[in-house]
Amino acid sequence: MSDIVLISDPRVTSLPVEECGEPLHDVRGRLRVDGRLADDAGAYAHLREGVLARLEDAQALLPAGYHIVVVEGFRPPALQRTYFEDYKDELRAAFPEMSPEELHSAASRYVSPIEVAPHTAGAAVDLTLCGDDGVELDMGTAVNDNPEQSGGACYTDAPGIGDDARQNRKVLGAALEAVGLVNYPTEWWHWSYGDRYWAMTTGASAAIYGPVGF
Repeated sequence: MSDIVLISDPRVTSLPVEECGEPLHDVRGRLRVDGRLADDAGAYAHLREGVLARLEDAQALLPAGYHIVVVEGFRPPALQRTYFEDYKDELRAAFPEMSPEELHSAASRYVSPIEVAPHTAGAAVDLTLCGDDGVELDMGTAVNDNPEQSGGACYTDAPGIGDDARQNRKVLGAALEAVGLVNYPTEWWHWSYGDRYWAMTTGASAAIYGPVGF
């Protein structure tokens, strides 16, 4: 897993954004949505229309009995900054020998720095799978388990997860990749389209979604 390009890498942060102006749309009523991270304004349940349409296409590609569950889409910048700084503080307490640069990089394994955060562009979605009964399937870790909590099992290709979880991750990944989304390899649940990380992964010259207001 040493060859993973982190979202704080200059290969990602140096890419420009050529904003296409596409609006945010509400996921609710179009896909299954979990409310564990719901905010009063409902921002969490919004994505750029192009991302949402691709998720609907991915849902249609899933085998019978599998359903996408959206946990978090758009994230207001202030919340993104709080997530990043709080996690960096946790790492600083656990690893006091780390330099500021090392802390910034390590934190970006799990939370994107505000300047490149795809959630603030409505370009990224945290999601999982459930069955027909709505019960979440075994994915190896909970959504948003960080590397320390999960012993690295949150990494998409982590070797130490069970067979069911590995198969479920493969099913999810096959459908999402088929419609053009890319995964952040340190988080099996995080997929995006149109952001800088997508541009870096696919070789696009620029992102098409930048930070947007809600």
